Amino acid sequence: MDNSISVRDLCKRFDGFTLDNVSFQVPKGRIVGFIGENGAGKSTTINLILNELKKDGGAVEILGRDHTDPAVRSDVGVVFDACNFPEVFTARDVAKIFSGIYPAWDGGLFQEYLKRFSLPERQRIKSYSKGMKMKLAIAGALSHRPKLLILDEATAGLDPVIRDEILDILLDFIQDEDHAVFFSSHITSDIQKIADYVVLIHQGRIIFEEEKDVLLDQYGILRCGKGTEVEPEDVIVRRETSVSTEYLVRDRRAAGKKYPKAVADPASLEDIMLFYIKGEETCEE
Repeated sequence: MDNSISVRDLCKRFDGFTLDNVSFQVPKGRIVGFIGENGAGKSTTINLILNELKKDGGAVEILGRDHTDPAVRSDVGVVFDACNFPEVFTARDVAKIFSGIYPAWDGGLFQEYLKRFSLPERQRIKSYSKGMKMKLAIAGALSHRPKLLILDEATAGLDPVIRDEILDILLDFIQDEDHAVFFSSHITSDIQKIADYVVLIHQGRIIFEEEKDVLLDQYGILRCGKGTEVEPEDVIVRRETSVSTEYLVRDRRAAGKKYPKAVADPASLEDIMLFYIKGEETCEE
């Protein structure tokens, strides 16, 4: 088994929105970033993977087992965009409850995370800052020693210092190559920093599943004057500005040589996502 998550032709239909035959993998020992605009289907996909929503079609495997298998739960750590512990609880209360839920709960490891994050053990959660609450959620998720960590917008609204600390924890987690992280975020700079692979979803459909290094090394933005003709086969998406036409291309070096009057710049993950979401498609993938 090479994949921690395998999603094949996953479908879910709502009034006004359809998750349409979504397929992708999360390999063991890797961090997969899941990006897309608000409403693209990221949270729906995660809830389907976790069996919090019932799928209309397709298949999901987690760690080689069907995602509906109750035994899967103990091997998966989950962190959402808000800390869902009752605010009258303390960190000590969280430990007591989790120790009764997870057979592999490691109280010593939880204490280590509390110290690392400077989280007071006896203080009520309602007095924690947002960053402290998210750190507590991550400490709880990691302390039952899962093999897979799933995060849905877990760094949203946090300051850059706390976000950076959380990203370092995720990198530490996958040093054991039996572990994996599936990380949904609209903060593409976080994904760009730590992900091995990137999956882009738009309007309920997967646009691409690609190695991050390939995206950053090969993709680019070709900026041309209004009179420059660019052949459709060289272009993924086109975007018009008031003074020029910009093209997202898969091979910026080749495009730069072919169109010497244009400027071929590297593309960030945010650039790539925005082109796909806002640009005008000019050719089929």
